Amino acid sequence: MGFHLLGIIKSESFSTKRGVSKGVDVPKGYLAVYVGEKQTRYMIPVPYLNQPLFQDLLSQAEEEFGYNHPMGGLTIPCTEDVFQHVTSTLNGL
Repeated sequence: MGFHLLGIIKSESFSTKRGVSKGVDVPKGYLAVYVGEKQTRYMIPVPYLNQPLFQDLLSQAEEEFGYNHPMGGLTIPCTEDVFQHVTSTLNGL
């Protein structure tokens, strides 16, 4: 499936062609998001959605993409480094 990284799952077996994943299901309790220039797919725990730090990322996504996310999932408009910093902070809570 992928590997766990600071409370999130980074999916390595994902094809960005037409935004279709190949054989990668999102586990119960997680949400797939796409981050960074390469649109790397991460699966975050759903409770992160309630955290103010993550809500800031969601606000940025809304400003940039509205409700039209080209990957078919939620696209977060930040670098992977910023995303990993935010999620590592949330993991420590």
